[in-house]
Amino acid sequence: MEIKRLVSLDAFRGFTIAAMILVNFPGKRDHVFAPLQHSKWWGITFTDLIAPFFLFTVGVSIALAYTRRLEAGSKPQEMYSKLFIRAVKIFAVGMFLNLLGIIGDFSWEELRWTGTLHRISIVFLVCGLLFLHTSWRMQAVIGAVTLVLYWLAMMLIPTPGYDQAMLEPGVNLAAWVDQQLLPGKMWQGTWDPEGILSTFPSFVTGISGMLVGRLLLTKSPIETKVNQLFFWGFVSFVLGILWNWSFGLNENLWTPSFVLFTSGMASLTLASCIYVIDMNKHQKWAQFGVIYGMNAITVYVLADVFAILFYNISLGGESLNMHFFNALTSIGLAPKIASMLYALLFVGINFIPALILFRRKIFIKL
Repeated sequence: MEIKRLVSLDAFRGFTIAAMILVNFPGKRDHVFAPLQHSKWWGITFTDLIAPFFLFTVGVSIALAYTRRLEAGSKPQEMYSKLFIRAVKIFAVGMFLNLLGIIGDFSWEELRWTGTLHRISIVFLVCGLLFLHTSWRMQAVIGAVTLVLYWLAMMLIPTPGYDQAMLEPGVNLAAWVDQQLLPGKMWQGTWDPEGILSTFPSFVTGISGMLVGRLLLTKSPIETKVNQLFFWGFVSFVLGILWNWSFGLNENLWTPSFVLFTSGMASLTLASCIYVIDMNKHQKWAQFGVIYGMNAITVYVLADVFAILFYNISLGGESLNMHFFNALTSIGLAPKIASMLYALLFVGINFIPALILFRRKIFIKL
């Protein structure tokens, strides 16, 4: 079947990365609007949607790209090397960024072995292998079984040292597994939001994207596809709300309710983007997202590198971000507004290399 590139998918991916940079790099971290912060534990904010949205796009992209290669005559075994190499490169870049964070005071004990890029690499690898060797029905079954088993494990298996299953920070089963198996430093001392056990349900976020990608590859008219995306997105969203009553929405634990809720939201958002951008051809406003999305991971990495300059290098006794923040607050702007304006500026600064790469038709695929 003919596979047409969706401008909306590139825009969706790009806006997701831009949002990730926006929330990761405020002017001052103790002056941030609530939606631009992660939820403390239970519940969900705008910021909590960003990571699952990107993993969702990873799944969609796997379905579109690998279907094209399979239809061109490639065998699954012939794609193993590129799949593994790309996963290793993404993981290695994640380690490089973690090393930059402790470059002035390096020790193996302080090195973190997990993170956003690490999880993306692992989800990409596992979902890629699943896509090459299973049908979409089997992928759906694997996803459902994974969520149920994770739910039962977290709810029924007592945390060693306690007489009951625990769900609080640092004392739940996922935290205990990380404490036993993760080397180096954990993000929150006694637990890590991108830890070992919670990565299993994150595979299902990638699977949900692959299922959507498969839907987009059907021969149905685009109007039918968009209607189906809206329908199944709404079903997933509602199931997430219902499961929330038993096992709440929690990004740190990547709970099954969180997977279904965010995958539903991602499907609804992508359907909206397809309707506006691809069906109704309103593409000018989406160009910002497309430019970001064509080199998404590269721009994300550059943002971390630029942050060293803007946050850590002192100029006149203050870092660049604090110069900007203090200048805005000195003219009467509220601290949270000043902090958000700096974050928007930082998004704009990172748009410059993305634009240069885009205009030169350089698309870096790690």
